[in-house]
Amino acid sequence: MKERILVTGGTGYIGSHTVVELQNNGYDVVIVDNLSNSRAEVVDNIEKITGIRPAFEKVDCLDYEKLDEVFTKYPGIKGIIHFAASKAVGESVQKPLLYYRNNLVSLINLLELMPKHGVSGIIFSSSCTVYGQPDKLPVTEEAPIKKAESPYGNTKQINEEIIRDTVASGSPIHAILLRYFNPIGAHPTALIGELPNGVPQNLVPYLTQTAIGIREKLTVFGDNYNTPDGSCIRDYIYVVDLAKAHVIAMHRILDDKQKDKVEVFNIGTGRGLSVLELIHSFEAATGVKLNYQIGARRAGDIEQVWADPAYANKELGWTADTSIEDTLRSAWNWQLKLREEGIQ
Repeated sequence: MKERILVTGGTGYIGSHTVVELQNNGYDVVIVDNLSNSRAEVVDNIEKITGIRPAFEKVDCLDYEKLDEVFTKYPGIKGIIHFAASKAVGESVQKPLLYYRNNLVSLINLLELMPKHGVSGIIFSSSCTVYGQPDKLPVTEEAPIKKAESPYGNTKQINEEIIRDTVASGSPIHAILLRYFNPIGAHPTALIGELPNGVPQNLVPYLTQTAIGIREKLTVFGDNYNTPDGSCIRDYIYVVDLAKAHVIAMHRILDDKQKDKVEVFNIGTGRGLSVLELIHSFEAATGVKLNYQIGARRAGDIEQVWADPAYANKELGWTADTSIEDTLRSAWNWQLKLREEGIQ
């Protein structure tokens, strides 16, 4: 058995896929999640996929004492992958204090507990939102960090600074910051995928819920941006490809292969797709026509951003190689499976 890894937010969308990949690579996984945006049944489905049931503790990362108890209950945790956070740009504009409390305090609690329990490595779930609207595309890791367009983006910037400052203070911590672009899709088994509680804040689950009739129509937020078709451009990455990057990053930390105590990698495909292109790709991949309309721009949205993943490709030996069509088909198969199970 390989090392024990704590995954916060491990029943969530990216977290659950990463737990699967960690277990497939022999790691012993402990999940901490407060189930605020996920379901406990995800643990059952991770077990169905991997044949191994991860340990699960229903704990809020804001609760320092309970989090401390988790480290005591599961001794020998070697690394942490920190996903637990509120993550919707639009919601963060309306509820900034919720985002600052959830996203900052959860990380601070972990960083305080790591030396106490002999945990040296943390992978932080960051975001391309830290770049704001970049001056040059595609975006490299050297691009300047710009003033955030939303409280959500600001929490990612501040958390990166908190990690850097903590390491610089002499804390015995190593960190890798993975700046994701836009994760979409679902596991090929259709046993886990993106299932937000309530109305989806992200594009693809809203799209698939519209395609299946749960939502009446999808609104494209703006068609007057300075892009070829007027809609925002993003770098959409298959969630399983993204999950695999975490496993490689964890190997790197535990095998002491880092070049610096804090490293940064862009995790994207290197290809920008507009919202309208994504809709048309979904229709082509699935044969399902989508009811959508053009609406007003949404506060906090960046016009266009996509990754230059060359550094991650070279340094980690990782690439995102799943096609957009296969990725969107996986999202649709997940939505069909949810309907089979009577989940709306």
